Amino acid sequence: MPDMNPDAPVLLEQRAGNGGLRVGIATLNAPASLHALTLDMIRTLYIALRDWASDPAIACVVLQSSTDKAFCAGGDVRSLRNAILEAPQAMPNPEALAFFSEEYRLDHLIHVYPKPIVVWGGGIVMGGGLGLLAGASHRVMTPTTRIAMPEITIGLFPDVGGSWFLPRMPGRTGLFLGLTGAALNAHDALFTGLGDYFIAQEQRNEVIAALCDADWRDDAHSVADKVLRRASLSADALPESEVRRHYDIINALTCARKLEDVVTAIKTYDGDAVWLQRAAAALAKGAPSSIALVWELQRRARHLSLGDVFRMELVVALHCCAHADFAEGVRALLVEKDNQPKWAPLKNIEEYFASPWQQHPLADLR
Repeated sequence: MPDMNPDAPVLLEQRAGNGGLRVGIATLNAPASLHALTLDMIRTLYIALRDWASDPAIACVVLQSSTDKAFCAGGDVRSLRNAILEAPQAMPNPEALAFFSEEYRLDHLIHVYPKPIVVWGGGIVMGGGLGLLAGASHRVMTPTTRIAMPEITIGLFPDVGGSWFLPRMPGRTGLFLGLTGAALNAHDALFTGLGDYFIAQEQRNEVIAALCDADWRDDAHSVADKVLRRASLSADALPESEVRRHYDIINALTCARKLEDVVTAIKTYDGDAVWLQRAAAALAKGAPSSIALVWELQRRARHLSLGDVFRMELVVALHCCAHADFAEGVRALLVEKDNQPKWAPLKNIEEYFASPWQQHPLADLR
């Protein structure tokens, strides 16, 4: 049944499907913040997805937002900054620990989910929104899709599993995107492996109706795939992929063995591609701590399991919250909006990986 409160930040519904089965639908419903995730929203989603995973009557899950402008613009970092400012010496900060550990647990659940999860990634998909999308089994892109992980602008790093999925992109494009926060369209998402289908935004309701009408007696993942492929637009309708167009240049800019050489190559790009120029400018303004962490996390994650990646990211995220750059980056970009962050000197990168626990809060993730 639909959620009884239409103003709830997450709406939950079980819609009747074929053969007595149902489709679980979770809708992010915080349009004023572009559906930025709060801890309460994360908890609601986790409980719903966990329960639907074990319910034999649920054939498929759909994760969407209530508006076309955005799927999810990230996490509620303004509130997180406030909590950090109230306890600046805490390591780990209790609010940050609760937020990131439960967010990563939700993201991990999506990666290993036993049933099809269809994520409708129309509009803006940033940061934490990409964490919800990246691990899903069936990821829909639309002509309005705009994806980015611009954490270098707020003293954080591409988390929510970014250390897992960025290195798995073609060539060294994941490193480039992590260092620059460059924006991606639907074609870029398909090319880099972040998306699976390209469907018109206005087809969303029809697609969900088709999922409800599907015959789920066959393999559920194949059934969802067939529904989404039938609704997909022709490849001719895709926008040009900037990543694909500049693939060779991206690999050339990031091929050096030392971070400082890669950073210099990107920052001194002197070609006429506007997309690459913007990427270079973003890197030049990024937090030195974030830039170093993008490099180091991808190096360390190379042979880690998915669970190990989320465990490592949680440690690093909490150290970022204890570092001045995070509060300063959020202030400059989202609070006072002067876009003039004053970054702190880069500390020893090893300190970011020092675990504050003997028993990790995500120790059970595989």
